[in-house]
Amino acid sequence: MKARILATLFAAVFIAMLGVGIIIPVLPQLAVQLGAGGFALGVITAVFSLSRGFLQPLVGHVSDQRGRKQFIVVGLIIYGMVGILVPLAYSVAHLVSIRVLQGVGAAMIVPVAMAYTSAFTPPGQEGKYMGMMNASLFCGIGFGPVIGGLIADHWGLAPVFYVMALLSMCALLLVLALLPPSQQETVNKSTTGIVKNMGRMIQRSRSRGILLARFATVLMIVPAMAFLPLIMTPWPGVDSTHVGLVMACRTLVNAVLQIPFGRLADRVDKKTLLLVGTVCTTLAMYHIPSMHSFRSMLLIYLFLGCSEAILWPVLGAYAAEEGRNHFGHGSMMGVFNLAMSAGVFTGALFAGASFDYWGVDSSFHLIAAANLILTGMAIMFIARGERYDLAALQRP
Repeated sequence: MKARILATLFAAVFIAMLGVGIIIPVLPQLAVQLGAGGFALGVITAVFSLSRGFLQPLVGHVSDQRGRKQFIVVGLIIYGMVGILVPLAYSVAHLVSIRVLQGVGAAMIVPVAMAYTSAFTPPGQEGKYMGMMNASLFCGIGFGPVIGGLIADHWGLAPVFYVMALLSMCALLLVLALLPPSQQETVNKSTTGIVKNMGRMIQRSRSRGILLARFATVLMIVPAMAFLPLIMTPWPGVDSTHVGLVMACRTLVNAVLQIPFGRLADRVDKKTLLLVGTVCTTLAMYHIPSMHSFRSMLLIYLFLGCSEAILWPVLGAYAAEEGRNHFGHGSMMGVFNLAMSAGVFTGALFAGASFDYWGVDSSFHLIAAANLILTGMAIMFIARGERYDLAALQRP
């Protein structure tokens, strides 16, 4: 039963994220056709993260008490609607409102699926299981840009979004047919109010560090994804397919390495892995604007994907541990993904403004610096919290 549930969950997440991935290389192009500039591109990404972020803690908290399947079902329905609505957008403001709706759907899929997985994870294997969840997610997003780029090059932008809607409906049918309703979790932590639970997370040094690291390590998402088509498409001989290949290679190498790095996270000090991954991602982000050919951009994105693959199982394992031991799986994963949404939102606005005022190089350089500084602070919080926990266990 456990294996079937996890297999169904991973397959549904893969299909849903495949649908999301195919729009990555074409959404900025559609936005530019509607008149969007650098800041507007940042807003289009930011509002998605904002609506998703506000809902995730509440959805996660309620899923601890009332079950998770219904949230995944509703989220997939919303994703299907978004795929139909985006080609009908007639202005930047209209596209922004559709992205708000997409954020609502996103709040009900990935965080709840992560909580589902976390609840099934045996103690000491958090990295392995969260790596498997991440692998299904990244495989979907990784293959998506290649497919989306090919569809856009041959049939135009609108069919890409219709394929997204179709894939979302396929995932919905899979969940309805094979995923059983999750049982209510009866841990006392999950019955605490969500606001109070969030306050406890911030007060607890280890949890605070985990959330800050999650925030910091996703600041790079907007410049690394939304601005890549704007950098590459002016190059001779480069089209949407090439952009999709660069994005896909980064994400797919990330996906392939999730399971081995997840197992490594269960065996090696997580703080060390977090530091190594952060230094490598910072170096990659800083040098992206220096690339001037398809081959060099492909290589730097492969390096970025390898670096990110170190980070995600570590952070997922940390969140699973905190959810089991202190806050409830859904509540922790909801706030954990809120930190991600806050990071994407902040990075989107910051990178968009930097792009408009100082150029594309500044967007990458400033985000790289912020990633390194904030994650360094997060590692210190985590280390302090672990020392406190160890001292508490040793008290008579």
